Amino acid sequence: MSTESFTQAVAEAERIVREAPHAQDAQGLTEGLDYLAGSIKASLHMAWAYERDFPFFVRSTGPHSKLGLDNPDALYFSAYLRDDAEYVVSGRRGTTADLSFQVLNGDYTPTSSPDSLSAFDDRAFEIAPDGSFELRFGPPRADAGPGYLTLGPGAAMLLVREVFGDWEGERPGEIRIHRADRLGVSPPPPADPERAAKRFDVAGRILVSRLRTFLVFPEWHYLKLPVNTMTEPRITPGGLATQYSSAGHYELGDDQALVVTVPRSDAPYQGFQLGSMWYVSLDYVNHQTSLTAEQARVDPDGMIRFVVSERDPGLANWVERTGHRRGYLQIRWQRLTRELTDADGPRVEVVPFDELPGRLPFHDRQRVTPKEWADRIAARQVAHARRMLG
Repeated sequence: MSTESFTQAVAEAERIVREAPHAQDAQGLTEGLDYLAGSIKASLHMAWAYERDFPFFVRSTGPHSKLGLDNPDALYFSAYLRDDAEYVVSGRRGTTADLSFQVLNGDYTPTSSPDSLSAFDDRAFEIAPDGSFELRFGPPRADAGPGYLTLGPGAAMLLVREVFGDWEGERPGEIRIHRADRLGVSPPPPADPERAAKRFDVAGRILVSRLRTFLVFPEWHYLKLPVNTMTEPRITPGGLATQYSSAGHYELGDDQALVVTVPRSDAPYQGFQLGSMWYVSLDYVNHQTSLTAEQARVDPDGMIRFVVSERDPGLANWVERTGHRRGYLQIRWQRLTRELTDADGPRVEVVPFDELPGRLPFHDRQRVTPKEWADRIAARQVAHARRMLG
Protein backbone atom coordinates (compact mmCIF):
# COMPACT_ATOMS: atom_id res chain seq x y z
CA MET A 1 0.00 0.00 0.00
CA SER A 2 1.36 3.43 -0.94
CA THR A 3 0.13 4.93 2.33
CA GLU A 4 1.41 2.19 4.65
CA SER A 5 4.48 4.06 5.89
CA PHE A 6 2.48 7.25 6.30
CA THR A 7 -0.21 5.44 8.28
CA GLN A 8 2.46 4.05 10.59
CA ALA A 9 3.94 7.53 10.98
CA VAL A 10 0.53 8.97 11.93
CA ALA A 11 0.16 6.28 14.61
CA GLU A 12 3.64 7.06 15.94
CA ALA A 13 2.85 10.78 15.87
CA GLU A 14 -0.29 10.20 17.94
CA ARG A 15 1.74 8.25 20.49
CA ILE A 16 4.20 11.15 20.70
CA VAL A 17 1.32 13.55 21.35
CA ARG A 18 -0.41 11.38 23.93
CA GLU A 19 2.83 10.76 25.85
CA ALA A 20 3.81 14.44 25.95
CA PRO A 21 3.91 15.84 29.50
CA HIS A 22 1.39 18.58 28.67
CA ALA A 23 -1.18 16.14 27.23
CA GLN A 24 -2.15 14.78 30.62
CA ASP A 25 -5.38 16.77 31.04
CA ALA A 26 -8.37 17.19 28.73
CA GLN A 27 -7.38 20.62 27.42
CA GLY A 28 -3.79 19.61 26.75
CA LEU A 29 -4.75 16.41 24.95
CA THR A 30 -7.42 18.13 22.87
CA GLU A 31 -4.96 20.80 21.80
CA GLY A 32 -2.37 18.12 21.10
CA LEU A 33 -4.75 16.28 18.80
CA ASP A 34 -5.58 19.56 17.04
CA TYR A 35 -1.84 20.16 16.69
CA LEU A 36 -1.47 16.64 15.30
CA ALA A 37 -4.20 17.27 12.71
CA GLY A 38 -2.55 20.50 11.57
CA SER A 39 0.82 18.78 11.43
CA ILE A 40 -0.59 15.96 9.26
CA LYS A 41 -2.03 18.54 6.89
CA ALA A 42 1.21 20.53 6.76
CA SER A 43 3.40 17.45 6.28
CA LEU A 44 1.36 16.27 3.29
CA HIS A 45 1.36 19.79 1.93
CA MET A 46 5.14 20.13 2.21
CA ALA A 47 5.83 16.67 0.76
CA TRP A 48 3.74 17.43 -2.32
CA ALA A 49 5.35 20.87 -2.62
CA TYR A 50 8.81 19.34 -2.97
CA GLU A 51 9.40 20.63 -6.50
CA ARG A 52 12.87 22.14 -6.81
CA ASP A 53 12.69 22.37 -10.59
CA PHE A 54 9.10 23.63 -10.71
CA PRO A 55 8.83 25.40 -7.35
CA PHE A 56 5.88 27.28 -5.95
CA PHE A 57 5.20 29.06 -2.69
CA VAL A 58 3.08 27.35 -0.06
CA ARG A 59 1.89 28.75 3.23
CA SER A 60 4.14 26.72 5.45
CA THR A 61 2.29 27.53 8.66
CA GLY A 62 -1.00 29.19 9.49
CA PRO A 63 -3.93 29.24 11.89
CA HIS A 64 -4.80 25.58 11.16
CA SER A 65 -1.28 24.16 10.78
CA LYS A 66 0.74 25.88 13.47
CA LEU A 67 4.45 25.40 14.08
CA GLY A 68 7.26 26.82 16.17
CA LEU A 69 5.44 29.56 18.11
CA ASP A 70 4.08 30.97 14.86
CA ASN A 71 3.63 34.74 14.77
CA PRO A 72 -0.07 35.74 14.71
CA ASP A 73 0.89 38.81 12.67
CA ALA A 74 2.71 36.97 9.88
CA LEU A 75 2.01 35.21 6.63
CA TYR A 76 4.68 32.56 6.01
CA PHE A 77 5.57 31.29 2.54
CA SER A 78 8.18 28.71 1.58
CA ALA A 79 9.54 27.13 -1.59
CA TYR A 80 12.15 24.43 -2.16
CA LEU A 81 15.43 25.23 -3.96
CA ARG A 82 18.55 23.55 -5.27
CA ASP A 83 21.86 25.36 -5.03
CA ASP A 84 22.90 24.73 -8.64
CA ALA A 85 19.87 26.34 -10.33
CA GLU A 86 18.71 29.93 -10.82
CA TYR A 87 15.30 31.11 -9.63
CA VAL A 88 13.24 34.22 -10.27
CA VAL A 89 11.12 35.64 -7.43
CA SER A 90 8.78 38.42 -8.45
CA GLY A 91 5.73 40.13 -7.08
CA ARG A 92 4.24 43.32 -5.79
CA ARG A 93 4.98 44.84 -2.39
CA GLY A 94 1.95 45.25 -0.20
CA THR A 95 1.58 47.79 2.59
CA THR A 96 2.56 45.45 5.41
CA ALA A 97 5.07 46.45 8.07
CA ASP A 98 7.78 44.07 6.87
CA LEU A 99 8.63 41.72 4.01
CA SER A 100 11.68 39.53 4.62
CA PHE A 101 13.48 36.67 2.89
CA GLN A 102 15.64 33.88 4.30
CA VAL A 103 17.52 31.04 2.62
CA LEU A 104 17.95 27.90 4.73
CA ASN A 105 20.14 24.85 4.14
CA GLY A 106 17.67 22.32 5.49
CA ASP A 107 14.90 21.83 8.03
CA TYR A 108 14.56 21.62 11.80
CA THR A 109 15.39 18.28 13.44
CA PRO A 110 15.13 17.08 17.06
CA THR A 111 18.84 17.82 17.54
CA SER A 112 19.53 20.93 15.46
CA SER A 113 18.15 23.93 13.61
CA PRO A 114 18.90 24.66 9.95
CA ASP A 115 21.59 27.19 9.13
CA SER A 116 20.50 30.52 7.72
CA LEU A 117 22.61 31.08 4.60
CA SER A 118 21.28 34.58 3.94
CA ALA A 119 18.55 36.83 5.29
CA PHE A 120 17.38 40.30 4.29
CA ASP A 121 14.28 42.44 3.94
CA ASP A 122 12.88 44.45 1.03
CA ARG A 123 15.14 47.42 1.75
CA ALA A 124 17.93 45.37 0.13
CA PHE A 125 16.53 45.54 -3.42
CA GLU A 126 14.76 47.91 -5.76
CA ILE A 127 10.99 48.23 -5.72
CA ALA A 128 9.29 50.06 -8.59
CA PRO A 129 6.86 52.93 -7.93
CA ASP A 130 3.94 50.55 -8.58
CA GLY A 131 5.30 48.15 -5.94
CA SER A 132 6.57 45.52 -8.37
CA PHE A 133 9.94 43.82 -7.84
CA GLU A 134 12.06 40.98 -9.19
CA LEU A 135 14.87 39.06 -7.51
CA ARG A 136 17.11 36.26 -8.77
CA PHE A 137 18.66 33.55 -6.61
CA GLY A 138 21.30 31.24 -8.02
CA PRO A 139 24.89 29.95 -8.14
CA PRO A 140 27.82 32.38 -8.13
CA ARG A 141 27.91 34.48 -11.34
CA ALA A 142 30.64 36.84 -12.48
CA ASP A 143 28.08 39.06 -14.20
CA ALA A 144 25.64 39.16 -11.28
CA GLY A 145 24.05 42.57 -10.99
CA PRO A 146 21.72 44.25 -8.49
CA GLY A 147 18.90 42.01 -7.41
CA TYR A 148 20.93 38.80 -7.81
CA LEU A 149 21.45 36.79 -4.61
CA THR A 150 24.03 34.00 -4.59
CA LEU A 151 22.78 30.73 -3.12
CA GLY A 152 25.21 29.23 -0.67
CA PRO A 153 26.21 25.55 -0.80
CA GLY A 154 23.39 23.36 0.42
CA ALA A 155 20.67 25.96 -0.07
CA ALA A 156 17.40 24.05 0.22
CA MET A 157 14.52 26.39 1.03
CA LEU A 158 13.45 29.99 0.59
CA LEU A 159 11.31 31.29 3.45
CA VAL A 160 9.34 34.53 3.08
CA ARG A 161 7.61 36.38 5.92
CA GLU A 162 5.08 39.16 5.43
CA VAL A 163 4.29 40.81 8.76
CA PHE A 164 1.30 42.99 9.69
CA GLY A 165 1.46 45.70 12.32
CA ASP A 166 -2.02 47.05 11.59
CA TRP A 167 -4.34 44.16 10.79
CA GLU A 168 -7.12 46.42 9.55
CA GLY A 169 -5.17 48.97 7.52
CA GLU A 170 -2.34 47.01 5.90
CA ARG A 171 -2.73 44.84 2.82
CA PRO A 172 -0.65 41.86 1.67
CA GLY A 173 1.27 41.87 -1.56
CA GLU A 174 1.88 39.24 -4.25
CA ILE A 175 4.77 36.83 -4.67
CA ARG A 176 5.74 34.15 -7.21
CA ILE A 177 8.72 31.91 -7.94
CA HIS A 178 9.93 29.93 -10.94
CA ARG A 179 13.15 28.32 -12.07
CA ALA A 180 14.68 30.67 -14.64
CA ASP A 181 15.25 28.04 -17.34
CA ARG A 182 11.91 26.24 -16.98
CA LEU A 183 9.25 28.91 -17.46
CA GLY A 184 7.08 27.93 -20.42
CA VAL A 185 9.25 24.95 -21.38
CA SER A 186 10.14 21.47 -20.11
CA PRO A 187 6.99 20.61 -18.16
CA PRO A 188 7.38 18.34 -15.12
CA PRO A 189 7.14 14.60 -15.72
CA PRO A 190 3.71 13.02 -15.25
CA ALA A 191 2.88 11.64 -11.84
CA ASP A 192 3.20 7.92 -11.22
CA PRO A 193 2.34 5.59 -8.30
CA GLU A 194 5.96 5.10 -7.30
CA ARG A 195 6.46 8.84 -6.93
CA ALA A 196 3.23 9.17 -4.92
CA ALA A 197 4.33 6.39 -2.56
CA LYS A 198 7.65 8.13 -2.04
CA ARG A 199 5.87 11.38 -1.18
CA PHE A 200 3.71 9.61 1.41
CA ASP A 201 6.88 8.19 2.94
CA VAL A 202 8.50 11.65 3.01
CA ALA A 203 5.35 13.15 4.54
CA GLY A 204 5.46 10.58 7.33
CA ARG A 205 9.09 11.36 8.13
CA ILE A 206 8.35 15.11 8.10
CA LEU A 207 5.43 14.56 10.47
CA VAL A 208 7.32 12.58 13.10
CA SER A 209 10.40 14.83 12.92
CA ARG A 210 8.23 17.95 13.18
CA LEU A 211 6.52 16.74 16.36
CA ARG A 212 9.69 15.46 18.02
CA THR A 213 11.60 18.63 17.16
CA PHE A 214 9.16 21.14 18.54
CA LEU A 215 8.62 19.18 21.75
CA VAL A 216 12.31 19.72 22.61
CA PHE A 217 12.87 23.05 20.84
CA PRO A 218 11.41 25.22 23.64
CA GLU A 219 13.88 23.76 26.12
CA TRP A 220 16.71 25.16 24.02
CA HIS A 221 15.39 28.72 24.20
CA TYR A 222 12.71 29.00 26.92
CA LEU A 223 12.23 26.50 29.73
CA LYS A 224 15.69 26.91 31.24
CA LEU A 225 14.83 30.55 31.98
CA PRO A 226 13.28 31.45 35.36
CA VAL A 227 9.49 31.32 35.16
CA ASN A 228 7.57 34.61 34.79
CA THR A 229 10.58 36.41 33.33
CA MET A 230 11.59 37.48 29.84
CA THR A 231 15.04 37.88 28.31
CA GLU A 232 16.59 41.11 27.18
CA PRO A 233 16.11 41.81 23.46
CA ARG A 234 18.40 39.64 21.36
CA ILE A 235 18.78 38.72 17.72
CA THR A 236 16.25 35.98 17.11
CA PRO A 237 17.86 32.52 16.89
CA GLY A 238 17.72 31.31 13.31
CA GLY A 239 19.28 34.23 11.54
CA LEU A 240 16.41 36.55 10.56
CA ALA A 241 18.44 39.65 9.80
CA THR A 242 16.15 42.42 11.01
CA GLN A 243 14.44 40.77 14.00
CA TYR A 244 15.10 40.90 17.71
CA SER A 245 13.02 39.02 20.23
CA SER A 246 12.46 38.66 23.95
CA ALA A 247 11.30 35.28 25.19
CA GLY A 248 10.03 33.69 28.36
CA HIS A 249 7.50 31.35 29.91
CA TYR A 250 4.81 31.93 32.49
CA GLU A 251 2.90 30.05 35.16
CA LEU A 252 -0.07 31.84 36.71
CA GLY A 253 -3.03 31.16 38.94
CA ASP A 254 -6.47 32.55 38.18
CA ASP A 255 -6.03 35.16 40.92
CA GLN A 256 -2.79 36.44 39.38
CA ALA A 257 -1.85 38.68 36.45
CA LEU A 258 1.46 39.12 34.67
CA VAL A 259 2.17 42.73 33.75
CA VAL A 260 4.65 43.03 30.89
CA THR A 261 5.86 46.62 30.49
CA VAL A 262 7.85 47.53 27.38
CA PRO A 263 8.61 50.81 25.57
CA ARG A 264 6.68 51.55 22.40
CA SER A 265 9.51 50.98 19.94
CA ASP A 266 10.55 53.01 16.93
CA ALA A 267 10.70 49.73 15.00
CA PRO A 268 8.08 49.49 12.22
CA TYR A 269 6.87 46.22 13.74
CA GLN A 270 6.57 45.28 17.41
CA GLY A 271 4.35 42.44 18.57
CA PHE A 272 3.61 40.46 21.75
CA GLN A 273 2.03 37.01 21.93
CA LEU A 274 1.30 34.01 24.09
CA GLY A 275 1.87 30.38 23.15
CA SER A 276 0.72 27.05 24.51
CA MET A 277 2.99 24.33 25.85
CA TRP A 278 2.73 22.76 22.39
CA TYR A 279 4.89 25.72 21.30
CA VAL A 280 2.24 27.19 19.03
CA SER A 281 0.21 30.39 19.19
CA LEU A 282 -3.06 30.46 21.08
CA ASP A 283 -6.32 31.28 19.27
CA TYR A 284 -5.49 34.78 18.05
CA VAL A 285 -8.52 35.17 15.79
CA ASN A 286 -11.36 34.86 18.33
CA HIS A 287 -9.41 35.95 21.40
CA GLN A 288 -6.90 38.73 22.09
CA THR A 289 -3.94 36.47 22.78
CA SER A 290 -1.56 38.78 20.92
CA LEU A 291 -1.17 42.49 20.32
CA THR A 292 0.96 44.60 18.01
CA ALA A 293 2.10 48.05 19.02
CA GLU A 294 -0.53 49.47 16.66
CA GLN A 295 -3.29 47.39 18.28
CA ALA A 296 -2.20 48.11 21.84
CA ARG A 297 -3.09 51.20 23.83
CA VAL A 298 0.12 53.10 24.63
CA ASP A 299 0.32 54.88 27.97
CA PRO A 300 1.24 58.60 28.17
CA ASP A 301 4.76 57.72 29.34
CA GLY A 302 5.41 55.86 26.08
CA MET A 303 5.13 52.41 27.63
CA ILE A 304 2.87 49.53 26.63
CA ARG A 305 1.60 47.52 29.59
CA PHE A 306 0.28 44.12 28.59
CA VAL A 307 -1.83 42.37 31.23
CA VAL A 308 -1.75 38.56 30.93
CA SER A 309 -4.49 36.93 32.98
CA GLU A 310 -7.34 34.46 32.90
CA ARG A 311 -9.91 36.82 34.40
CA ASP A 312 -11.07 39.85 32.42
CA PRO A 313 -9.63 43.04 33.94
CA GLY A 314 -11.68 45.28 31.62
CA LEU A 315 -8.53 46.73 30.05
CA ALA A 316 -7.61 47.37 26.41
CA ASN A 317 -4.28 45.56 26.72
CA TRP A 318 -5.66 42.41 28.33
CA VAL A 319 -3.95 39.40 26.76
CA GLU A 320 -6.14 36.35 27.32
CA ARG A 321 -4.51 33.14 28.43
CA THR A 322 -7.69 31.18 27.55
CA GLY A 323 -7.36 28.58 30.28
CA HIS A 324 -3.61 28.07 29.83
CA ARG A 325 -2.07 28.13 33.30
CA ARG A 326 1.36 27.67 31.71
CA GLY A 327 2.65 28.92 28.39
CA TYR A 328 5.16 30.94 26.44
CA LEU A 329 5.70 34.68 26.02
CA GLN A 330 7.38 36.39 23.10
CA ILE A 331 7.97 39.94 21.90
CA ARG A 332 9.31 40.54 18.38
CA TRP A 333 10.75 43.71 16.85
CA GLN A 334 11.30 43.75 13.07
CA ARG A 335 12.73 45.95 10.32
CA LEU A 336 15.13 47.48 12.78
CA THR A 337 17.70 50.14 11.92
CA ARG A 338 19.63 49.92 15.21
CA GLU A 339 20.67 47.44 17.84
CA LEU A 340 18.31 47.00 20.76
CA THR A 341 19.51 47.16 24.34
CA ASP A 342 18.13 46.09 27.69
CA ALA A 343 16.40 49.49 27.94
CA ASP A 344 14.24 48.54 24.93
CA GLY A 345 13.15 45.30 26.55
CA PRO A 346 10.34 44.26 28.87
CA ARG A 347 9.95 44.39 32.62
CA VAL A 348 7.78 41.59 34.01
CA GLU A 349 5.90 41.53 37.30
CA VAL A 350 3.41 39.09 38.81
CA VAL A 351 0.58 41.07 40.42
CA PRO A 352 -2.44 39.89 42.43
CA PHE A 353 -5.36 40.33 40.05
CA ASP A 354 -7.39 42.45 42.48
CA GLU A 355 -4.48 44.89 42.91
CA LEU A 356 -4.25 45.83 39.21
CA PRO A 357 -6.08 49.18 39.61
CA GLY A 358 -3.50 50.35 42.12
CA ARG A 359 -0.47 48.84 40.39
CA LEU A 360 -1.06 50.14 36.85
CA PRO A 361 -0.15 53.85 36.66
CA PHE A 362 -2.67 54.62 33.90
CA HIS A 363 -5.30 52.07 34.79
CA ASP A 364 -8.30 54.31 34.11
CA ARG A 365 -7.02 55.28 30.64
CA GLN A 366 -6.78 51.59 29.76
CA ARG A 367 -10.37 50.69 30.64
CA VAL A 368 -12.76 49.43 27.96
CA THR A 369 -16.46 48.66 28.10
CA PRO A 370 -17.85 45.23 27.19
CA LYS A 371 -19.11 46.74 23.91
CA GLU A 372 -15.65 48.15 23.11
CA TRP A 373 -14.09 44.77 23.86
CA ALA A 374 -16.56 42.97 21.60
CA ASP A 375 -15.72 45.48 18.84
CA ARG A 376 -12.00 44.72 19.26
CA ILE A 377 -12.60 40.98 18.85
CA ALA A 378 -14.90 41.52 15.85
CA ALA A 379 -12.22 43.66 14.20
CA ARG A 380 -9.66 40.87 14.68
CA GLN A 381 -11.98 38.29 13.13
CA VAL A 382 -12.79 40.42 10.09
CA ALA A 383 -9.21 41.60 9.51
CA HIS A 384 -7.82 38.07 9.77
CA ALA A 385 -10.38 36.71 7.32
CA ARG A 386 -9.47 39.44 4.84
CA ARG A 387 -5.76 38.79 5.32
CA MET A 388 -6.08 35.08 4.60
CA LEU A 389 -7.86 35.83 1.30
CA GLY A 390 -5.20 38.34 0.27
